[in-house]
Amino acid sequence: MHLQVSQLYKQFKTRQGSLVALKDINLHIDSGECICAVGASGSGKSTLLRLIAGLDTPTAGEVLVDGVRVTGPGPDRGMVFQSYTLYPWMSVAENVGFGLQLQGLAKPERRQRVSYYLEVVGLSEFGKALPKELSGGMKQRVAIARALASQPKILLMDEPFGALDVQTKEAMQQFLLQVWRRTQTTILMITHDVEEAVFLSQRIYVLSSRPGTIKQELTIKLPSDRPDQIKRHPAFQDYKDQVMGLLRAEEKCQLRSNLQELPMVV
Repeated sequence: MHLQVSQLYKQFKTRQGSLVALKDINLHIDSGECICAVGASGSGKSTLLRLIAGLDTPTAGEVLVDGVRVTGPGPDRGMVFQSYTLYPWMSVAENVGFGLQLQGLAKPERRQRVSYYLEVVGLSEFGKALPKELSGGMKQRVAIARALASQPKILLMDEPFGALDVQTKEAMQQFLLQVWRRTQTTILMITHDVEEAVFLSQRIYVLSSRPGTIKQELTIKLPSDRPDQIKRHPAFQDYKDQVMGLLRAEEKCQLRSNLQELPMVV
């Protein structure tokens, strides 16, 4: 699998005029990588993910998956949102198998695949439960299992742990690394949490704000097996400080720009 984003540009029309959300975005992701994109609010992170998912169309530029241009949603790209987007009237197993049913997968194979991915996310015993009976972390596991069940080439994650409490969030980060190592699924995740990005990533794309551009690409040279204790390692802290420094510099530039746009008071 190879994802290529080339010269991506996205502009929206607003009542105040045109708003450039993304400008000159170039990035690539290869098979089996776990990549994070970080940026402050207004950097266009979610817009970028929607364009890659095919949920929106670029104003200019292109997104290619294995050389094929993305023109809309497809089973080669699985999506996990911050909100769990589970069907409340369906059981956990039915939620996981819903996409497979739409694809016309035969019932025996569908049942087998649902069973496998429920086991992968540690929810085999909750197949008959309804979403309302699950914790937030468990609901997000169901959403991840549903996305993985279609066996996409790349899993796109839009701040999937942003709504969770700190303890659950850390558990889910470790869980995601385990799923990634076990399934070898390619992952692109956006987040505003720098520590999360360093912990999960092999590479990080740092986005600037308004318009969103790739400010820098960083390679994270940490072991693939990352216990929570690695967050206290000097190398981890160095990566975190480097990303934070880039974001703080961007915030200062944005603040100066905003101040210059204020009308003079005489």
